[in-house]
Amino acid sequence: MNTLIFFAAAVAMASASGEEKILNDGNNVFTANMFSEVVKEQAGKSVVMSAFSVLQPLAQLALASVGESHDQLLKVIGLPNDDVTKTVFPKVTAQLRAVKGVTLKQANKIYIPTNAEVKEDFAALSKSVFGSEFKNIDFTKNVPAAQEINSWVEDHTNKKIKDLVDPHSLGADTRAVLVNALYFKGSWEKKFDTKVTTDRDFHVTKDKTVKVPTMYKKDDFKYAESKELDAKILELPYEGKEASFLIVLPNEIDGLAALQEKLKDPTALDKAVSEMREVEVNVYLPKFKIETTIDLKKVLQKIGVTNLFDASKARLDNLLKNESGLFVSDAIQKAFIEINEEGAEAAAANAFHVLNRSGKFYYVEPKEFNADHPFLFFLINHSNELFNGAYIN
Repeated sequence: MNTLIFFAAAVAMASASGEEKILNDGNNVFTANMFSEVVKEQAGKSVVMSAFSVLQPLAQLALASVGESHDQLLKVIGLPNDDVTKTVFPKVTAQLRAVKGVTLKQANKIYIPTNAEVKEDFAALSKSVFGSEFKNIDFTKNVPAAQEINSWVEDHTNKKIKDLVDPHSLGADTRAVLVNALYFKGSWEKKFDTKVTTDRDFHVTKDKTVKVPTMYKKDDFKYAESKELDAKILELPYEGKEASFLIVLPNEIDGLAALQEKLKDPTALDKAVSEMREVEVNVYLPKFKIETTIDLKKVLQKIGVTNLFDASKARLDNLLKNESGLFVSDAIQKAFIEINEEGAEAAAANAFHVLNRSGKFYYVEPKEFNADHPFLFFLINHSNELFNGAYIN
């Protein structure tokens, strides 16, 4: 049986046009669908995830596949055809490299067995579209192979994502490991003063209250009160103002589930954001750190990626020379985010295992944004949602 693994790693602390808007819209729909399933899988827990970091491996696997499997992948990630894929990802990569004021880096790598060769057309596309490097590695020596791949992931996530690959998942049947890394670290444009951070009440539920370290700042921020979402929205920009942290706080302590249901329609958040205006706000925001491990295979199957995991339907025919019957056996994401007075840092990494069949408004009084109960958050760059999650405590 032959295995392929894909890794995507992302770390974090305006509108597009043309093909970029197609990707942006597709990413937002994909994020909403994926988040809905992740929340179910992680019920009652704070979570962080990066659907954006899953897009590239899925887009690469779409280029490697044919027939119904190929069409299914494009449909789920919201891209109409391969030509758009080939056009938009180089643009997005260039855009990420050009972001001002924050650290935002992306890299791709594909590991294959010592005796294997990537098909020339796929190799050329992977390099030109995704910037992928290729390296032969001995998967039969599973411990050092896993160490090398995990080291790559650590190096590209500032050591935030560790031990992504279990050595036991590698072996003679492993045919490829695709790795994507996206790293973000940003400082707030308007930093919080550590001296005024205090322990304040956080209402986990109506019946449960705990003390959490809570930051405070009074300043002008983009803000809105959405009747449709029954929530308040606050945007905290990072230095350079090309990336920001968006918080959606339901008005009710127990309003998170209803808010998540409304945000299954990604246009609902876009509409609410369009209503935001600069206003003076008293901001109370918990400091927090979240680490989440997600069974991507289970999540992706529930949102429509089924053929990829089926030995009889995957059809990854364009990937390796002299190989057939490849399919994805496993998919995992590890994600991390930390929010503090300085800014934010976040990371996500995914692993896909492929086998073969043998195997502005003004107010007199400042608004108050007191995040003292569960809320949703989005780390955004140029309207692309890089990370999102829920803080429950």
